[in-house]
Amino acid sequence: MKVIFLRDVPRVGRKNDTKEVNDGYAVNFLLPRKLAVVATPKAITELELRQKEIAIEREVQESLLLKNLEAIKGKVITIKEKADEKGHLFAQVHKKEIIEAMKAQNHADIGEEFIILEKPIKQVGGFEIPISIKGKKSSFKLIIEKI
Repeated sequence: MKVIFLRDVPRVGRKNDTKEVNDGYAVNFLLPRKLAVVATPKAITELELRQKEIAIEREVQESLLLKNLEAIKGKVITIKEKADEKGHLFAQVHKKEIIEAMKAQNHADIGEEFIILEKPIKQVGGFEIPISIKGKKSSFKLIIEKI
């Protein structure tokens, strides 16, 4: 029986794949658990439409990310944190805090996975933070100030 997978099924098929499986497996396992549907001509055309929509949405998201990358290039973002006299922060600055400051100060939305930060920042000072999106690289300056 030919089915279209609605979810990933380990060692069988991935979401939106069309695959031939045993009739018993499809009827007794995949279909009742709504892991797959029978690959009728109507379902196949719906899958193709859905894949086109996903591709268009992916292109729009990628272009938006690249615009945000250009918008943040060379900008300075300031974060104020509590620190001791030597400049050591009481709480580390992670990617999440950097993204929140970026949104608040520059209205740019870039995901955590695109910021390259080897380890959390523990010192007061200025840091050059690299960003990499789809092979395009940029950076911005992050300044951590003592409250």
